[in-house]
Amino acid sequence: MPYPTFAPPLAVAAANGHPEPRPKGWSTPLVSLGAALTLAVLGAPLGWLWSALAPAVPLIKTEDGARLTDPQPEEFVAADGWFTLLGLGFGVLAAIVVWALLRRHRGPLVLLGLAVGTVGAALVAWWLGGLIGQNDFDKLLASAPVGTELSRPAELRAGGFEWLWGFVPTLRGDLLLPAFGAVVTYTLLAGWSRYPSLVPEPEPEVPLPLAAAPEPAPDGGLPGPWHAPTELARPPVGPDWRPPINGMGIDGGGPAKDPLPGAGPWSSPPPSPPGPPPGPTSPG
Repeated sequence: MPYPTFAPPLAVAAANGHPEPRPKGWSTPLVSLGAALTLAVLGAPLGWLWSALAPAVPLIKTEDGARLTDPQPEEFVAADGWFTLLGLGFGVLAAIVVWALLRRHRGPLVLLGLAVGTVGAALVAWWLGGLIGQNDFDKLLASAPVGTELSRPAELRAGGFEWLWGFVPTLRGDLLLPAFGAVVTYTLLAGWSRYPSLVPEPEPEVPLPLAAAPEPAPDGGLPGPWHAPTELARPPVGPDWRPPINGMGIDGGGPAKDPLPGAGPWSSPPPSPPGPPPGPTSPG
C-alpha cells in the first residue's frame, strides 16, 4: 500500500525570516515628517478645548490695574490640571492612531516624528488657549471703572518655554506631557508586538497532505464509482446444506456440504453397519 505524499510548502513572503517588503510609496522619513506636522496642527483644537474647560481667574479692577480677589485662587491649579489631563490623553491617543495607521512604517523614525509632533501640539495648544479671550479681556480692563470684577482667561503656570544660556530653547512642565504619553504608549505597543520587525508579516501557510493513490482493481479495471463491483459468491442453497466452520463441514471432517444426509452433531446417529456377509455353507 503506498504511503500518502505531502504537497511542497507554498512560498510566502516571510518564509526566509525577513520581514514583508514595504510597499512602494512615500519613504519613512517623509511619512514621519507628515505625521509630526499633522499632530502639531491638531494642537489648535486641543488649545480651544483647554480654554473652554479651564476656569477663568477672578480679578478686580484697581487704580494700579487688576489684582486677584483671592491671594491663592484655585483656578490656577484647575487650569494646570486640565492641561495635564488633556495633554496626556492627546499623547496616548496620538500614539495609538499612529501605530495603527502607519503600520508599514513602524520604527524609530516614526517614534521621533511622534515625539516632535506632540511637542508642537503642546506649544500650539498653550499659545492658542491663552490667546482665546485675551483681547476681549484687555479691552474690558482698559475701559472698566475701578472696582469692576473681571475674569481673566486660563493661564498655564505649571509649564513654559525659556532659553537656556540665551540660545538653547527648552520646555518644562506640562508642555512635555503630551510627548511623554505618546512615547511611552508607542514603546509599549512595540514591546507587545509579535513581529520582530514591528511590520505585520503574512502567516505561513500549512501544506495540506495529498490523498493516497488508489490501488488498482484486481481485474485491472479503473477504480472509482464507475467501476462495476465484483460479484461475491453466494452460498449453496439446499435442504442438506450446513454452515461451514473454518471452510470445513459442520463436523469439521469434510467440505462445507456434508455428503451424508443428517450428518452432524444435531442429527440422529447413523445406522450401524451390517455384519459380515455369511460364509459359504457346508453341504449337509
